Amino acid sequence: MLTAMKALCRDCFWTGDGAPRRCPACGSPRVIAHDELATLSMAHLDCDAFYASVEKRDRPELRDVPLIVGGGKRGVVTTCCYIARMSGVRSAMPMFKARQLCPQAVVLPPEFAKYRAESKRIFGKVRDLTPLVQPLSLDEAWIDLSGTERLHGAPPAVMLARLQAQIEAEIGLTVSIGLAANKFMAKIASEIDKPRGFSVVGAAEAQAFLAPRSVRILPGVGPVMAASLEKAGLKTVGDIAAADPRDLAQGFGAHGLHLHKLAHGQDARVVDPDQHRKTISAETTFFDDLSAVEDLENRLWPLCEKVARQLRAEGIAGRVAVLKLRTPDFRIITRRRTLPVATQTARTLFTVARELLAVEAKGQSYRLIGAGLSDFIEAAAAEGDFFADAEKRSLKSEKAVDALRAKFGKGAVVTGRALGREERD
Repeated sequence: MLTAMKALCRDCFWTGDGAPRRCPACGSPRVIAHDELATLSMAHLDCDAFYASVEKRDRPELRDVPLIVGGGKRGVVTTCCYIARMSGVRSAMPMFKARQLCPQAVVLPPEFAKYRAESKRIFGKVRDLTPLVQPLSLDEAWIDLSGTERLHGAPPAVMLARLQAQIEAEIGLTVSIGLAANKFMAKIASEIDKPRGFSVVGAAEAQAFLAPRSVRILPGVGPVMAASLEKAGLKTVGDIAAADPRDLAQGFGAHGLHLHKLAHGQDARVVDPDQHRKTISAETTFFDDLSAVEDLENRLWPLCEKVARQLRAEGIAGRVAVLKLRTPDFRIITRRRTLPVATQTARTLFTVARELLAVEAKGQSYRLIGAGLSDFIEAAAAEGDFFADAEKRSLKSEKAVDALRAKFGKGAVVTGRALGREERD
C-alpha cells in the first residue's frame, strides 16, 4: 500500500516503511525517512544558485572556481555559486565588497534571456506533474501535488524525487525541494539542505521546528520589522507563538496576527498558478518614519526604476500602476490607477505613483513605501500603441541606460533625482 511508505531512496526510488541509513536496494546514503512522507503534498522547489549554475553548466572550465553573476564595479551581486559563498559573498551585496571578499572570483554579467529559457524548461517538467504550480521568480515555485497519487501511481514525495533527478540528468541543473503541510513550511524546508537537498517538515513537528529560529525567517520581517519585534522582546519564532495575540494585534496590527499563525506553523494559503503575475513591485521600509512629500518621492523613484527594469527584462508591460504605503501602526494603504498606455518605464510609473502619493501625503507619517505595476501584456503589443509616442521616447532612453549599466555597472548612470538624494544623504 502506497500510504505505508515512510522511507524513500532519492537515487533508485526504493520505498519502504523503515528508516535505513542506506538504501537496501542500491546502497545509496541518500535516503529520506519521515513518518508523514507518504501524506504530504505541498512542496517548494528552488533552483540551486540558478544563474551561476547555468553559467557553470555552459562553461565547464568554471566548474571548480568561484563565480559571481552581477553588475560592474559599482553594481551588486545578482547571484553567486556556492564556492563564492564560502568566502562570504551573498546576493544583493555591493560588487566592490564581493570582490574584496573573493578577489579570485570570475565575474559574469547576467543573461536573463538564457535564464528565462532554462526556467521555462524546468517548470515545464513540473507542470507535467500538476497544473498547480505558483512561481515566485524564475528559479523557485510552490507545487501542490494533492490528488495526483492515483494519476502517477506514486505519492508526491516519490514524484518529486524523480523530478529532481530528471532535471539534473536532462537539463544539467540541480534543485532543492522542501516538502511540508503548507506553503510557508515548504519554503522553509527547501532551504535546509541546499544544494541538491530534499527536506521534509511534517505538520506535527512544525511549531517545535520553528520555535528556536530567529524572527527574521518569517516572511515580511525585514531588518526594521525585526528590530521592532526584538525591541518588544520577541526574538525567536517561539516568542511570537507564545505571545498573546491581542498584544501582537495592538503592537503590530494585522501583520502581527499573521505572524502569530505562521509561528504556529499555520498557513492556509493555496497554490495559485496565476498569482505571481498579478503584480511586479518593489518596496522599502524606512529606519525613521517619513512624512515630507519630497522625502517620500525620493524613496519612490528608485523603486520605480527597479520595477521598470524587471518588466523590460521579462519583456512585458503593465497597465495598472500601484502605490503602497504603510503607516506607523502597520496599516497598509494601497492605491491603483489604470494607465492609458501600458508601460515599461520608470518615468510613467513614477508620474502616476507620485500623483497617488500627493493625495495621501498630507502630513501623515509612513514607515514604508512601495511601487508596482500589474495587468500585464506582452511588450510588443504595448510598443505598437498609436498614442504612446512619449512612452516610446522614455522607453528608448531607459533601455539605453540599461545597456550602459549592464556594461559599466549600476553606478555608471545616475538620474538627477537619485543623484540629489545621494548628495543629501
